Amino acid sequence: MEKYLFLIAAILLEVAGTLMLPLTDSFSKLVPSVVLAVFYLGSFYLLSFAVQMLPLSVVYSTWSGIGVLLVAVMSYAIYGDVLKWPAIMGLFFIVGGVMLVNMYTISQN
Repeated sequence: MEKYLFLIAAILLEVAGTLMLPLTDSFSKLVPSVVLAVFYLGSFYLLSFAVQMLPLSVVYSTWSGIGVLLVAVMSYAIYGDVLKWPAIMGLFFIVGGVMLVNMYTISQN
């Protein structure tokens, strides 16, 4: 479980950065743009540690898949974005795919 801590932190920073995108107003607002950049840089920094401990396929599929799910849920909660049922079903497929990659990828360590 410890090896997933870097990955979880990287996901949370990436999600926070993505949620900052609307606040940057096409990068015309300095503070939100800088915060977004710090979140993304922090995410990639932590991701670099995660790939040293876990297979790249597991790291990237988990980072991107769970990130997409969290951004969709949080954008609904924060910005009032609406997802129709096919999109929600698609999110479940993404999570299922991430689970399959995690279960059937042979660890390098």
